[in-house]
Amino acid sequence: MKILCIAALLILCGVALTAVGESETLQESTSKPAAQQDDIPRSIADSISGTLQFAEGNFLDVAEAMPENKYSFVPTAGKFDDARSFGEQVKHVACAQFAFFNEFEGKKPPEDCETGGHEPAKTKLELIKYLKDSFDYSNHVLATLTAKNALERVEGRYAGPTTKLGISVVAVWHITDHYGQLVEYLRMNGIVPPMTQKYRLKVR
Repeated sequence: MKILCIAALLILCGVALTAVGESETLQESTSKPAAQQDDIPRSIADSISGTLQFAEGNFLDVAEAMPENKYSFVPTAGKFDDARSFGEQVKHVACAQFAFFNEFEGKKPPEDCETGGHEPAKTKLELIKYLKDSFDYSNHVLATLTAKNALERVEGRYAGPTTKLGISVVAVWHITDHYGQLVEYLRMNGIVPPMTQKYRLKVR
């Protein structure tokens, strides 16, 4: 009789453990898709804004890393005729961000972003504020990009004609283009770019 009781008890324990295991497996299977869903952008705007903000952050780090007395620096070792100074590069990028997203909104962009635009900013502090303002504006406008309006036509002298999606992609590319140039400006002045300092050989 004792043997039968023990056997019955073991069977009940086995059933209980199996049920718990199945319950945990079910919870994992239902929670994993949700977690994976949160790992990816949920809209066209989000798909671009993550990369845009990453590029903006890297560029801002470079702008802040250069000492103010080096904002007038222009490389001389090599072919740098008519090259922009470090500060002019920063100003150009800020102006271009306003220009691209002015066009996105159907507004008239600045006419002189090649030379930094009409913004009077000159000092490092003023230029970084101008840069931050341009990034705030671009992210605000980009948030309005949807599947419905992504292919709407955009006109303008900066990368136009294109679409709202197209001008948004151009804005990301443009920042990274000038980021690559300013990395060299930093290194020529003995400064390791902040991104490289952070990740070392991982991003070589």
